[in-house]
Amino acid sequence: MKLHKEILRLAIPSILANITVPLVGMVDIAVAGHLAADFSSAALIGGISVGTMLFDLLYWNFAFLRAGTGGLTAQAYGRATSVIPSEVEESPIGNILLRALRIALLSGLALILVQWLVVQGAFLVVKCSPEVRQLASQYFYIRIWAAPATLSLFAFKGWFIGMQDSVRPMTADVLVNFLNIVLSIVLATQTPLGFKGIAIGTVIAQWSGFAYCTAAALRRYRQCFPQHGRKIGRFSGTAAENEVRGRKIGPKSGGDGFFRMNRDLFLRSVGMIAVYIGFTVISARYGDLMLAVSTILMKLLMIFSYFTDGFAYAGEALTGRFIGEESLDGVRSTVRQTFLWGLGVTALFMLVYGAGGKALFGLMTSDPAVIEAGMEFIPWLLMMPLIGCPAFIWDGIYIGATASRDLRNSTLLCAVGFFAVWFIGIALAGSTSSGSTGSATPETAIHILMAAYFMHLAIRAAYLTLRRRSLPYLGGSRH
Repeated sequence: MKLHKEILRLAIPSILANITVPLVGMVDIAVAGHLAADFSSAALIGGISVGTMLFDLLYWNFAFLRAGTGGLTAQAYGRATSVIPSEVEESPIGNILLRALRIALLSGLALILVQWLVVQGAFLVVKCSPEVRQLASQYFYIRIWAAPATLSLFAFKGWFIGMQDSVRPMTADVLVNFLNIVLSIVLATQTPLGFKGIAIGTVIAQWSGFAYCTAAALRRYRQCFPQHGRKIGRFSGTAAENEVRGRKIGPKSGGDGFFRMNRDLFLRSVGMIAVYIGFTVISARYGDLMLAVSTILMKLLMIFSYFTDGFAYAGEALTGRFIGEESLDGVRSTVRQTFLWGLGVTALFMLVYGAGGKALFGLMTSDPAVIEAGMEFIPWLLMMPLIGCPAFIWDGIYIGATASRDLRNSTLLCAVGFFAVWFIGIALAGSTSSGSTGSATPETAIHILMAAYFMHLAIRAAYLTLRRRSLPYLGGSRH
């Protein structure tokens, strides 16, 4: 019962924080759509959409800052708060955060320096009208100044979760998103800035979040380890050498070297980006109706992932902590009970999707054609949580165990599986088509695309399930 309470204590704030994320995008689009400007409403909305997409693609490459920092911090926290007092003085908790922040700040500055190249390269691939390109570029060139803060927030979130604290990252997310919404509305509609105000509001909000997290991290660290005082930044040359060479961090860490692990997690991000870009690009080829349907399906699945990720974060924090404490029962109980909560979320969403699929589509669009077309794909929506739950929960467990190689391999394999199912499926559909062009109908193509996405989740779930015994205390080595 105590562990169930710990899981809920960590999961619920993360779920609440996740729910606030899509609100910002919705408000930005709504503000842009109602601005009186020299551009059409469609162009303004398109500028926000394309500009936001560019940042999504850019920042996804740095997801390792959250995952890697979280797993290492959780293990270090478990060791430092265990019954071995001699290890408290050697705790690398402060240094883990500082290393992640150094990478985040330097990477953010690098992105600012190469911003022109990023935009020019992006528009070689992204095709849009000259008006949308102009607005998206304007949005990008302003918002890029928040890059160091945004990437640092990834590191802070991972560190807080590793410290068994999901309230502070929730508070940071709510603060950032609330400021983003208010400032974007005020600056865009009540000042001469207009469209630029949306991006400026985001920049101010991100740096405000950075300031909050810096103060909160210092306070949190000193609360847990008052004996460290100002030693949070202690960083020895030996530790630096060990990291660069990819050696294990500290005794009994159960994890990879800091930079080697982040390299693996970066490649994991590349595999995930490939799948999500592929999904969008492929669905766009089959007309606006099928693009709208597939986009709504993905948005509805993302709502499920927001809830499941809360329990995955809890699994990550507790797995890392119990590995640090060398608690066999703790690790195994965490896996078992986190999956129980994940299955409960799965059952709930299957019920919601099955009973309210049409109503959910109606919330996303008022177009009867899109709603009617979407009903054909509801069975896919019902099946996805069954295979998505183990994929997402295992992700959290493996991150807590800092098992980055398996995470990397599972994601690269699932990307291969996604594209293999798509190309094989579309080739078979084309060869059996009775149409004059010999190609699949748009509806058939989207069914194949959903099957490819299902396969990518299935491969992730199967691979990580089969590899579970390589994890500390789940059949593999304890160290």
